[in-house]
Amino acid sequence: AAWLGTGGGTPASDERRADLAVLGVPTWRTSLSETAAYTTPGAVRAALRRYSTYATSLGLDLADRLTAADFGDVPDPDADEDAAAAAVAAATRAARLTVVLGGDNAATVPAVRGAGATGLVTLDAHHDLREGRSNGSPVRRLLDAGLAGSAVAQVGIADWANSAAYAGVAGITVLGRQDVAERGIAECTRVALDVAAGGRGPVHVDLDVDVCDRAVAPACPASRPGGLSAVELLAAARVVGGDPRVHSVDLTEVDTTRDAPDGRTVRLVALAVLELAAGLATRPAR
Repeated sequence: AAWLGTGGGTPASDERRADLAVLGVPTWRTSLSETAAYTTPGAVRAALRRYSTYATSLGLDLADRLTAADFGDVPDPDADEDAAAAAVAAATRAARLTVVLGGDNAATVPAVRGAGATGLVTLDAHHDLREGRSNGSPVRRLLDAGLAGSAVAQVGIADWANSAAYAGVAGITVLGRQDVAERGIAECTRVALDVAAGGRGPVHVDLDVDVCDRAVAPACPASRPGGLSAVELLAAARVVGGDPRVHSVDLTEVDTTRDAPDGRTVRLVALAVLELAAGLATRPAR
């Protein structure tokens, strides 16, 4: 937590160069289910106090390898999506990797816009192709805004969670929960990144935590039994963080007021931030 400089504070200037930027985009007003997802960025920052910066498996200390900057939170991003996109753009200019803390999945739209991403990977139980503006429509909105379906890949799509009308839309590549079970999360994530990077532009990754099993993500209103394990989500985050084509990532769909008493969902999100940073630390120097 001290390494990140947690607690919100004053956003870093565009001139400050960092390896990792963290920015809260606490969207919640258009959620299809009642949510207090606006509480999540602060809760994740607080949860980071439970962890060190040392990864035993890699033998590296993030505090020695990376600089980090906390850009605070965007005030009321639902009311001013352009301001949210501008905040993401500022963070992306100042850092090698920007991690957006939602908020519900509506945060993905300003994150992609602000980062200037031309490819999208989602780890999600849902296609997010609904009509209108909500946390169930970010992929649809981005496609309508010009994002190519051929540059979108979705990992972890669940059975019994989507309408048949959304299957095979606009050439999107889908690697469902069964694909993950058979091929492994690391391979599926790498395949998805290759698809999203086909346009030769920067890639944004949406880590919708409701892709996880409800046992490890009870704070996600739409999580269900049979989703990804905590280990799989964290492994995917490390792969994503290590890919130089990824310029931005969001973590969404957590409502801290619905978490288990032990705070397991929020703690998982905090660990995902650290795994993204660990992956970034292993990227080739540039």
